[in-house]
Amino acid sequence: MEKRANMTTQENPMGRIYILSQAIRTVARNAALQSYGVISLTPGTVGESVSRFFNRDADFGVIVKSEDDGVSLELNLIIEYGLRIKTVTDLVAESVKYAVEKTMAVPVKRVDVHVRGLRVSNPD
Repeated sequence: MEKRANMTTQENPMGRIYILSQAIRTVARNAALQSYGVISLTPGTVGESVSRFFNRDADFGVIVKSEDDGVSLELNLIIEYGLRIKTVTDLVAESVKYAVEKTMAVPVKRVDVHVRGLRVSNPD
C-alpha cells in the first residue's frame, strides 16, 4: 500500500485504487454515530473547530492518518451519561474498524477514541 497526501493507494492486478481520507472519514463517522451510547462527534482541535465554523464540514471529529500498511483513526466523541465509558469506547472502536475494513478494504492499524464529554440525552 502506497501513501500519498490525503489518500491511500492500493495495488491490484488491474491497476491502482486511490481512496481519499475523506471517504474513510465518512465511513468511520457513520459507524461511530450508529454505535450504542454515542451522542455526537466533536472537533478534537481548535483548528477543526475553526474550520467547522467557516466550512460547515460534516466530517469533523474523525482524523485519518495514512500509514504504509494501513490507516490509523482518531475519534472524538460525546457519549451518553450513565453508561460505562470503557464499554462504549470498545464497542465504537470495533464497529469503526470493522466498517472501514469491510467497506474500503483498507487495513485499520489503530483506532484511538477520545471521550470529549458526557451528555444526558433524555432528562426525565
